[in-house]
Amino acid sequence: MKKIIISCVLVVFLISGVSAQMTVSGLLDSTISLNAGKNESDLPDFTYGFEQFANMRFQSRLREGGTIFGAVNLIAASGIYAINLEGLGTPTDENFVAAIELERLHYRLRGDHIDFDGGLMRLPFGYSQVWGSTDFLNPRNPLKPDARPRGILGVSLTWFPTDELKLLGFFASPRDSLSVEGKGSLFGFSVNHNWNAASVQALYSFETPNTGTALGIHRAGLSIKADVEIGLVIDALYSYDYNAGFDSDGLSLSLGADYSFFDGSLLVLAEYLYNGGKSSTAAFNSEKNLYESPFKHNLYTGFTWRFNDFTNLNVALVSSFKNMNIVLVSGYDDINFEDTFFTPMITLNHNFFQGVVFTFMVQTPFDTNEFSGVICTAKIRLRF
Repeated sequence: MKKIIISCVLVVFLISGVSAQMTVSGLLDSTISLNAGKNESDLPDFTYGFEQFANMRFQSRLREGGTIFGAVNLIAASGIYAINLEGLGTPTDENFVAAIELERLHYRLRGDHIDFDGGLMRLPFGYSQVWGSTDFLNPRNPLKPDARPRGILGVSLTWFPTDELKLLGFFASPRDSLSVEGKGSLFGFSVNHNWNAASVQALYSFETPNTGTALGIHRAGLSIKADVEIGLVIDALYSYDYNAGFDSDGLSLSLGADYSFFDGSLLVLAEYLYNGGKSSTAAFNSEKNLYESPFKHNLYTGFTWRFNDFTNLNVALVSSFKNMNIVLVSGYDDINFEDTFFTPMITLNHNFFQGVVFTFMVQTPFDTNEFSGVICTAKIRLRF
């Protein structure tokens, strides 16, 4: 593993040295995590983790007709971070686990009004800032807002008939990379139209039949954003499996709004998610095993205060409810919340100077029955 990592780093820098048209950039994170309290796994009540992470990105122009993009993750970890690598890393004789991951590797060929992309890339969909209902190829986790979404191996063709209109067709390889028959491949298209104060995106995708989906899966989505004094977002995707029929389990729907106060010093963001059991967002928090018992109703509320150009503080709460029963009793509504789960988060960001940011985050997940503990994370990020 050491030889592989060293070889990849040397290749990137050698290429950047011989090609005047190549640029190299990236970030370097040093992260320490201390977790105390009850957890649902076999881990002890107190855990520690230390991770050194580098994301190296490079791109090179192909004369005037295109660009090659790439990104590689280099990781050295110990403690809880080493365990979370889940076989990606290789233990060494020292005090860490080393890992390397290819994150992006794709090209873009440009025409007058047409772009063609192919390789390991990201295909983002929708305007949601938190949940990403229509962004089904690259699911998000709001508890890890800094995580870069995983890419997909595929191709896309984009046509720009006008400056405001974009048409996209795409193909993505099966989620099961060992599917030699191509079962579970995805085909689809999207249409985007932008106005001065609003944007609309329509999306359709078909996943070819595979094990458990004899007739495949159809997905149709709509995402709308508007800036009318406040920012508004509607993001919805419905997944239809013939075996299951039409029901609410296939729906992922998010509604969001944001507004700034005091000349932009205070930003308030709220986004609600209806999370069907078989929808695109059904497993946004794998720790709670949402595939089997999803929280159908979720609410993110966040407040960000900018002290100055260098420091800001974010206070957020992720609230999840398995069921929300509303009963009319004697002329008023009685709302009964079942199986609730909350995750308050406080994040402090400070820029020491350009390219160096310190982040300190505290999470305290709990439900109505017990307090799950405290997760403290400190990170220094260097951009180059």
